[in-house]
Amino acid sequence: MVINTLTVSDLRFPTSRTNAGTDAMHPDPDYSAAYVVLGTDSGIEGHGLAFTIGRGNEVVALAIEAFRPHVIGRRLDEITSDFAGFWRLLAGDSQLRWLGPEKGVIHLALAAIVNAIWDLYAKAERKPLWKLLADMTPRQIVSCIDFRYITDALTAEEALEILEGQAPTKAAREIELLKVGYPAYTTSVGWFGYSDEQIRGLCRDALAGGWRHFKVKVGGTLEDDARRLGVVRHELGRTCKLMIDANQRWDVGEAIERVNALAKFDLWWIEEPTSPDDVLGHAAIARGVAPVRVATGEHAANRVIFKQLLQAEAIGVCQIDSCRLGGVNENLAVMLMAAKFGVPVCPHAGGVGLCELVQHLSMFDYIAITGTMQDRVIEYVDHLHEHFVDPVAIRDGHYLPPTRPGYSTEIRPASREQYAYPSGEAWGSKKLEVRS
Repeated sequence: MVINTLTVSDLRFPTSRTNAGTDAMHPDPDYSAAYVVLGTDSGIEGHGLAFTIGRGNEVVALAIEAFRPHVIGRRLDEITSDFAGFWRLLAGDSQLRWLGPEKGVIHLALAAIVNAIWDLYAKAERKPLWKLLADMTPRQIVSCIDFRYITDALTAEEALEILEGQAPTKAAREIELLKVGYPAYTTSVGWFGYSDEQIRGLCRDALAGGWRHFKVKVGGTLEDDARRLGVVRHELGRTCKLMIDANQRWDVGEAIERVNALAKFDLWWIEEPTSPDDVLGHAAIARGVAPVRVATGEHAANRVIFKQLLQAEAIGVCQIDSCRLGGVNENLAVMLMAAKFGVPVCPHAGGVGLCELVQHLSMFDYIAITGTMQDRVIEYVDHLHEHFVDPVAIRDGHYLPPTRPGYSTEIRPASREQYAYPSGEAWGSKKLEVRS
């Protein structure tokens, strides 16, 4: 099977019109995807994406095009037989690397390409991605990972030992996963732009739907944050877990002060309390707000940042992202490091397709890496799933394992046409003035 075409689209959904996705740092997000389709001589297509929130999505789309010489004409089996080598070829491009070595727009573009190749691989094997990964041997998984820059935290031999330790009991966990699904938490009740009445009603609806883990956006005034958390905790009672997300709003000292002031609401974690690059700042916050855990990773650019966060004991929750890191391969590296350091992986999701993608990674984490769902949840946001060929399925606050072959990345053709920017119907005569 030879990859012979690469097509890129700039897709944007006007979520800012309803305040969906709003937080203290991003008051007007239009959830977007730089979307790539890899065509092959067999007729099977691989679909991949990188997530943005509007302006700049076109820059990521152009960056995807820059990888074309490394992709067109490649045989799928040539890539998958040396997946780590192919990943390093992309990440180590001698000219593109100068624009941001394994970070920024170039790394987002790399993720879209890698996600598309894994989608193609899973479709060729006629398996959903989580199952494709679960059926691979420990050595095959390790062969997908570029261990450069992380061997002081995790070696290939240590990764192999972790995977081999779980291998004999994988089948039993797969049966359990198919029966109960994977636990999730909802962010949809607490967007920053929602009124107290909206939050109250959404909490009640979510509780009736079986949800028991909730997250609320913070980063306004202390009084506003406390009032909104009071509304949520009143509705939830004390049996549900409650998390908060500051989206990088605070300096280190301010974060410690604010979290301690809000700790009376019985918080499980504080997410992104400060700059995602400030490893030592996160470590100071973790010490200053314990027993509230610090969670981050949504904007951690690569496995090296995660390595340092883990080594510095700066996080109690590791939040991988299926499109910020360099696709499946780099996420495998981070999940294995987190397992070695004993830190649970609770992925960031929401966005466009992030729920669809990251569910596969957590399910593999349970089956083959950690063997547990204890203190592990996947984020869930209830919008835009209708645009996907294989949308997420939720039951009683749990993700149900996908059964369709692929990485669940494929967006429906009609949606791609309607939300293409700026020519699609969604952006035609109704285009918002603020976008001009």
